[in-house]
Amino acid sequence: MQLPARTNEVEDSPGPLPREFARIMRPEIPGLIKEIGVEVTRAFPEYAGLLDGPDEAAIRQGVEKSLNGFVDRVADPGASTASRDELLRKFGRVEAYEGRDLNTLQSAYRLGARVALRRAKSLGRRFDLSPELLLTFAEALFSYIGELEALSLEGYMEARAGAGGEMVRRRLLHLLLAGTPLHHATINDLCEQACWQVPDEVTMVALRAPAPEHTQAGLAADVLSDLGAPQPHFLVPGPLTPERHTMLETAVLDGRLAIGLTVPTAHAADSLRWARRVLQLVDEGVVPDTPYLRTADHLMALWLLSDLPLVREVAQRELSPLAKVSGTRRTRLVETLHAWLTTRGTADQVGDALGVHAQTVRYRLRNLEAHFGHRLEDPGHRFAMEAALRALHLHDATGPAGGTAADGTAIASARGTATPPTRRAPAP
Repeated sequence: MQLPARTNEVEDSPGPLPREFARIMRPEIPGLIKEIGVEVTRAFPEYAGLLDGPDEAAIRQGVEKSLNGFVDRVADPGASTASRDELLRKFGRVEAYEGRDLNTLQSAYRLGARVALRRAKSLGRRFDLSPELLLTFAEALFSYIGELEALSLEGYMEARAGAGGEMVRRRLLHLLLAGTPLHHATINDLCEQACWQVPDEVTMVALRAPAPEHTQAGLAADVLSDLGAPQPHFLVPGPLTPERHTMLETAVLDGRLAIGLTVPTAHAADSLRWARRVLQLVDEGVVPDTPYLRTADHLMALWLLSDLPLVREVAQRELSPLAKVSGTRRTRLVETLHAWLTTRGTADQVGDALGVHAQTVRYRLRNLEAHFGHRLEDPGHRFAMEAALRALHLHDATGPAGGTAADGTAIASARGTATPPTRRAPAP
């Protein structure tokens, strides 16, 4: 890699950054994102909630795109920035919706630039880069930050221009989802401006991005929405009546959405969080994809898969008596244990579920009793084993087409050792 070496002479006007500089900058981006996040939340506490909230992924994506956009420009000055530009405009719109001015966001951009410059100086020492190159980097970086600020200003002004009642309603929705007390003076003031009354219950709806263009026109007048958010969503007052279902069909048509649970208004954020998790489970192949997903239909999956690493840890502890059993035999014992815990059936019924002879089931159950002893009689252990195995079965043994791997291979792998699928046979 040929980069300008140190020199005692400083040019009056630094030239463009050499394209090779992108190669040493790019590996620094993941660490730089974390460092900027720490510095920004420390300097601007109001952003800490955003980075821990439902839009965390979208915000981090925007930061990542911004940093990559700078490096891409060094590597290829003609690289497209359309995706980055729209994200930066959204940042500006969010500031307008939240009722803030742009000073904080612009200050955050400049703080991020200072963190990046600090990292560049460290790289300069490591790679023995010339002062001229670092000066050029600093000038290019702060020029780039000015570009980001201009894009966010565009989004901010767009939101302010279309403010009126829609902006008020969107800010009201944001406050409700942030857990602001329902009788807070700001909420009362916004409700009065929007001619909207806080309901006793609400139903949140999460959409896949981007929301269909016609969605807003199809929503009832009392629905609060934020369809321009990275993760579009809206709030429906009260439960989803047949009339409300018709509204969804009209507004979203074939757009994929998840209908949250109807909850007290103060818990609206929970309803939205669960609905978004259902959409994630669809992406993971756990929940079948349909145009209208109902959170109420997937409560067990939501509960059991709320913390998969913890589920695996519970399964590992509960299945520890089988730790020294060989792979194939362990797989058969675990699948039998899973079937027995799930059905609580007789040997004949468990055998029918597994496709093996009842005598084989009895043999395996005796083996399980020998390994687990009193654990199989203890309600606490039985519940923990069943919950963990059901969760692993949902996550690991459910294919995209909805079929299940009944051989127990994925479930047995909770011990950390994958085993090949077993064939159906009456052998133990």
